[in-house]
Amino acid sequence: MQFQLSGQKIEVTPALRNHAHAKLDRLTRLDERIVGLNVVLSVDKLQHCAEGTLKVPGKSLHAEATGKDMYASIDVLFDKLVDQLRRYREKLCDKHPQEVREARQYG
Repeated sequence: MQFQLSGQKIEVTPALRNHAHAKLDRLTRLDERIVGLNVVLSVDKLQHCAEGTLKVPGKSLHAEATGKDMYASIDVLFDKLVDQLRRYREKLCDKHPQEVREARQYG
């Protein structure tokens, strides 16, 4: 999996990078087929923003989070991405059993 962390108007410190890498494990535990993750950290006056784009086969998931603390923004961002990835995986898993149920019902 390709992981890219960049900053706009902010220097990405090793502490921020380590915090993001620690949160990355939650995503890889859910799905091993993740192609890449691009995270952009930015500061606009007093708002700390974190944006992330998660690339999975056939789809791209995007989430944004803002807050007064960059670490909290990263936490909220990864929570949103985990929720989106779970919903994406459920849609993939739900398609096949539904077809099997319909075949049994009519066959």
